[in-house]
Amino acid sequence: MSGATAVGEEELWTALGEPSRLRVLDALLDRGDATSTTLAQGLPLTRQGVTKHLAVLGKVGLVAGRRQGREVHYAVDPGRLAEAARAMSAVAARWDRRLAKIKAIAEAVHAQRQLAAGDQ
Repeated sequence: MSGATAVGEEELWTALGEPSRLRVLDALLDRGDATSTTLAQGLPLTRQGVTKHLAVLGKVGLVAGRRQGREVHYAVDPGRLAEAARAMSAVAARWDRRLAKIKAIAEAVHAQRQLAAGDQ
């Protein structure tokens, strides 16, 4: 990761875990490039609220802003978004393995109970 995106998973999950922030990210993905004012027009948030969410997303490297005159235009960093997607896939895979183990244990306990009930 670059210096700007050298943040831990916890910060990434915190940034993505807030529903309004996720809406801002989705809106930015849909538009490709936008100011906080433009984004706020399509969201149930104020411009100041959108700006705060963009700052958090910027801190974890998911969005970058570039000043153009008096406005800042934001865009999603596709490389960082891909890193985030890979991190989410890794977490999902870990949970899939954990859930498979839990399922195997539950099935074994169920089979043992079935055998015990048959012995009576």
